[in-house]
Amino acid sequence: MATLQSIRNHGTILLVVVGLAMLAFILGDFLNGSSSFFNKNRENVAEIAGHNVHYTEYEAAKEQLTDVYKFEYGTSDINEDLTLQIRNQVWQTMLMDYTLREQVEKIGMDVTAEELSELCIGANPHQIIMQRRAFYDETGNFNRTAFVNFLASLEQEPENAEQAEVINQYKNYWNFWENTVRLQYLQEKYVDLLSKMVTANNIDAKYAFQARQETVNVQYVQQPYYAVADSLIKVTESDLKNLYSQKKEQYKQTPNRSIEYVIFPIVPSADDFAETERLIKSLENDFRTKEDVAAIVNGNSDILYDGRDYSKETIPAEYQEFAFGKGVKKGKCTELTFDNDTYSIARVMDCGYKKSDSVKLAAVVNEEIQDLGWFTAAVLPTNMVELAFDGKKGETFTVANGMNEQTFKILDKSKPTPKVKLAILSRKVSASSKTYAAIYNQAKQFVVANNNADSLHQAAFAQGLSINPAYALNENTDKINDLKSSREIVRWAFGAKQGQVSDVFTCGDQFVVAALTEVNDSEYRSLEAVRAELIITATNDKKAEYIIKQLQGVNSLEDAAKLFDTDVKSAEGISLTSYRLGAAGVEPAVIGTALALETNKVSAPIKGNNGVYLLTVDGKTAAEGEVNAAQEISNLNMRTSYMIPYQAISLIQEDAKVIDNRARFQ
Repeated sequence: MATLQSIRNHGTILLVVVGLAMLAFILGDFLNGSSSFFNKNRENVAEIAGHNVHYTEYEAAKEQLTDVYKFEYGTSDINEDLTLQIRNQVWQTMLMDYTLREQVEKIGMDVTAEELSELCIGANPHQIIMQRRAFYDETGNFNRTAFVNFLASLEQEPENAEQAEVINQYKNYWNFWENTVRLQYLQEKYVDLLSKMVTANNIDAKYAFQARQETVNVQYVQQPYYAVADSLIKVTESDLKNLYSQKKEQYKQTPNRSIEYVIFPIVPSADDFAETERLIKSLENDFRTKEDVAAIVNGNSDILYDGRDYSKETIPAEYQEFAFGKGVKKGKCTELTFDNDTYSIARVMDCGYKKSDSVKLAAVVNEEIQDLGWFTAAVLPTNMVELAFDGKKGETFTVANGMNEQTFKILDKSKPTPKVKLAILSRKVSASSKTYAAIYNQAKQFVVANNNADSLHQAAFAQGLSINPAYALNENTDKINDLKSSREIVRWAFGAKQGQVSDVFTCGDQFVVAALTEVNDSEYRSLEAVRAELIITATNDKKAEYIIKQLQGVNSLEDAAKLFDTDVKSAEGISLTSYRLGAAGVEPAVIGTALALETNKVSAPIKGNNGVYLLTVDGKTAAEGEVNAAQEISNLNMRTSYMIPYQAISLIQEDAKVIDNRARFQ
């Protein structure tokens, strides 16, 4: 009973304890059970106009565009710059797609299946389709036959896995451009609608006409700001704070970082030069005399020998005269040269023959001929080049295609031109692993000795090392200035503390050590960051006040000119459409005052962009004629139509709620 009574006495406390325990249990269960929810959010690259862009969607779009580039240019080499271009293009496309989609869905606008079909495969395809390299002929023009054959191949039933893969690549390529056309045309429709809604009226026409009709001739005296000594005025901290407050909205920013970095170039040492020279000279005699040149070249040269046929247009420029000049013969060699850190020697492997530069091929599938278009040797697979270019027009040849074979027919060949086969033994002197390690250790020791931004700056200056700034890097900055593979430095900067020095980064052919000099996470740039700009503006404002005070009691231009030891200047034919006030420069406030001023009356002092002005109007002219409202409206609408596409798309993207998390994934 005592125990029961004790429980009753402490009932409230027990309820709280039990309640908290249950709450902890429920919350723990919720958080554990909801981990997939939070993880799912972390997998979103962005949120655009309410749409979550998942990592897989973003990566799939990048992969698709990468495949398109490879298909278009016939290459598998996607360098860093092109990779960055692909990323940005994918992002801009997604921004356009989702922000525009939000707008057009509100008004029921879309691109119909019929419209898209006409745009893509109609009698006059969209320019995006007609500009595709895949549908060009040998003259570089759109070839409708090649285009039709390409479309037909999309419907082909694959006979094996490899053929199915090729057809899927074609479909992927076509789907990309079809979607690009859809988005482009949707934008065109939307902008066209806006253009029809934003139109000039009769009042606009009247003012536009009158702005051109009335002109004035102006006499003026200018006292430029630079003519007033800075010592005569005083800008206070209060002035700067007030000006900053007025202009603050102009200083909005996204989180950014500024750094300084020091470069340690990875350059070959004297030993590396000596070793490369020794190697080339040890191979020179065999290169000149032995038959198996391919083994020598392909085992030691930066330029591989693949038996290609060079023409005058495709051969390296430095060998053109040697290979196509008089006296050229098989086995002839150049002298061993050293230029631009590279040792080179070339040998003619064959000459005195002609071949076509390009060949037109067709695939033979179930006795059906499918025109593939024109090809140069550079874009054909290696196992097809000799068969395609040595064969005659009308002949067929077969090549292995995985476990199967594919037959091709030679439809046409370009006119044969002189060719040579040239083997080039070329070796650029590069840093050895020993040199690489020595330079890395130098950079590493620099980091150890200088553990803050000030120390790094002073040490770099003392050692004659170049100090490079990079300002306002944002989280998605892909590349710092011209530093290769510098994305990692940006990631480091957004995880570091101000003043911190990085470890050594490898950026292409150089090591880089960086220091974080500025961290800017506030919504606006600070007063300190824009102080220099504010001082210039505030100084000119004070100088304007000083000049205006000097002009008190001055009632004529002559007196003003005498006061400032200057001349009375003139500007003729000034109208509301004028951009400049004669030699004084861009002065809209002065021009507006002149047009409103009565003839022969002296204006009050006018604060302009470049100085303070006093002026009179000594003549006004009103041109004869009546307003042609229809023509004026047409001209105004035409002018507006140039601005709307940029302004409309820019505004809907600014207004869309965009959360950009790409920095987590790249």
